[in-house]
Amino acid sequence: MDHQMAGTAQSRRPLRSSFYFLLMTTLSAALLSQKLLCTALLDVDSLEWRDDKEDELNEAQSHQNSPRDSCNLSVGEWVFDPSYPLYDPACPYLSVQLSCRSNGRPDSDFQRWRWKPKQCSVPRFDALDFLARIRKKRIMLVGDSIMRNQWESLVCLVESVIPGDMKSVSSDGPCSAFHAMEFQASVEFCWAPLLVEVKRDAENRRVLQLDSIEGNAKHWYGVDVLLFDSAHWWTHSGKWSSWDLCKEGERVLANLNPMVAYEKGLTTWAEWVDLHLDPRRTRVIFRSASPRHNRDNGWQCYRKKEPVAAYVGYSPRTPGQLVVLREVLKKMSFPVYLMDVTGMSALRVDGHPSIYGKGKEGGGPAASSDCSHWCLPGVPDAWNEMLYALL
Repeated sequence: MDHQMAGTAQSRRPLRSSFYFLLMTTLSAALLSQKLLCTALLDVDSLEWRDDKEDELNEAQSHQNSPRDSCNLSVGEWVFDPSYPLYDPACPYLSVQLSCRSNGRPDSDFQRWRWKPKQCSVPRFDALDFLARIRKKRIMLVGDSIMRNQWESLVCLVESVIPGDMKSVSSDGPCSAFHAMEFQASVEFCWAPLLVEVKRDAENRRVLQLDSIEGNAKHWYGVDVLLFDSAHWWTHSGKWSSWDLCKEGERVLANLNPMVAYEKGLTTWAEWVDLHLDPRRTRVIFRSASPRHNRDNGWQCYRKKEPVAAYVGYSPRTPGQLVVLREVLKKMSFPVYLMDVTGMSALRVDGHPSIYGKGKEGGGPAASSDCSHWCLPGVPDAWNEMLYALL
């Protein structure tokens, strides 16, 4: 009996061992599968330090294939490149206040910094290829003087490859257009710093019409690529304020918080885009706020000759306008791409005209320092290389 029971126990050991082996194998496979899943979800090399809401914004706006689908163009570094600038600083289409070298700025390295995204590359601007891509099309930049700054950069980037008798500039009210006749294309700028309208009332006060946009938007119809900006004019205060009072419908809103006004104005713009534009016909891009280095009474950029060195963990302050803009864009049905240039440009304290802006009569340094606009060639050229990559 004992021998029989011993034999039975011995016969069971292989079965029990097989069971344990099978159990451990299954558990190991499950743990390995879970480990692989976690590794796939957390690819450290491709991790971007952005909050979930911003990721959702980018996903919601990825309706058209472009480098933005696989790369955040706004994360990177400035690299010194002796082959820059991309055009002659004597470009005839530059405003006097942006021609810093002509106004006496002694250094020139500010023209030779190239923006290099961290996870991909931005192609070097090719004027002929750009013009081929916008053949028989209109591209319009809409906004304030910083957007005009970018428009002049874009015109100078393309004009040198076009024969003199095949290019021209025209004006229509608040809008100007550079025409590349051989390509039947135009690069245009339209002045609308607040996007919505400002009108004078019976007492000659400037009234910001938060729900009225058609007076400006009538110029935007039929355009193939629209690039907008609107930020700085919403924060001007005191004697520099952009309006005297706000109006929404029949309600007069006095002492309205500027960021509340900004949200209302942007919402009016967003509703116009959603209602009047077709994403199969028109591409819409919104450029974020260009940073100003206006501390020290506007002298923060004086005599600066190279970019600020970004350190590990560097994160510039996010301006209130960008927070509001992201929230408005997330609510839109139209796929608008947010071109975020704020952080990258914040490093370029060296890129402003400072005292080499408008200059005195006959040229030379001015008595005030401009740390808002950008010397050309310069930082806006990098924004336009990003635009080129998107197209």
